[in-house]
Amino acid sequence: MDWDGHAEREEGRYADGLARLPDEPDARQKQLVRIAMAATGAGLARLMQGRRAEAVGWLARSAERFRESYPDAPPGSWGRLIGALKARVLAGDREGAETDASWALEQGPAAGKSPIGRYAAVLALLVLGRDEEATATAAPLTEEPEESFPRPVAEALAALAAGDGAAYGDAAARVLESFERRDEYLEDIPVADTVIVLQALAERRGIAPPLRSPLLPEEAVGS
Repeated sequence: MDWDGHAEREEGRYADGLARLPDEPDARQKQLVRIAMAATGAGLARLMQGRRAEAVGWLARSAERFRESYPDAPPGSWGRLIGALKARVLAGDREGAETDASWALEQGPAAGKSPIGRYAAVLALLVLGRDEEATATAAPLTEEPEESFPRPVAEALAALAAGDGAAYGDAAARVLESFERRDEYLEDIPVADTVIVLQALAERRGIAPPLRSPLLPEEAVGS
C-alpha cells in the first residue's frame, strides 16, 4: 500500500483548504469540515506506517478543525462531534479525548432521536468512563434498523459499556468484517478507523481481542 502517497495527497488537500479558508461563516464551516477530514486521512495513513508522531499531529489538527467548524454548523451536525472524538482516540490522546468528550456532551447530542447524535453521546460517555450512562444511551441504537445505524457497531458500543468481553469480541469482529467488504473508505484511505477506536476503548477496559487485518495498524492505539 502506498501510504506515503495517501498521506501526501491528504496533507496537500489540508494545506490548500487552509490557504483558501473563507470568512463567510457558512462557507467557512463547510471548508473546515473538508480540511478536518483531510487531516484525518493524513493521520490514518501515517498511523498505518507506524509514524506515530506525525499521525498524532495530523489527528490533533483534525479534532481542532472539527470543533472549530461546529459553532456555525447547522443544528444536528453531530458528525463533527464524532469526528473530533475519534481523532483524539486515534491519536491516543486521552486527556484531549476527555476534554472533547465533555464538550460533545454539552451540545446535547442524545436529546433528539438522531442515531448519529446518540452515537456521539455514547462515544463521549465511554471516553469519560461513564459506562452506566453509556449503557442506557447505547440501548436504543441496538434496536435501530440496519439502514439507520450499523447493528454490529451498536452492539460493540453496548458491549463496551457493559464490559462484556465475549459480546464485544463478536461484535468488533463483525465491524471489521464489514470494513473488509467495503469498496469505499473515508478519504479513500483503506483503514478500519471505527475498529481502531473501538479497540482503544476496549483496551482501556481490558476486553480487547487480538484483531488482525491489513486495515488495522500493527501496533495498538492507546486510549
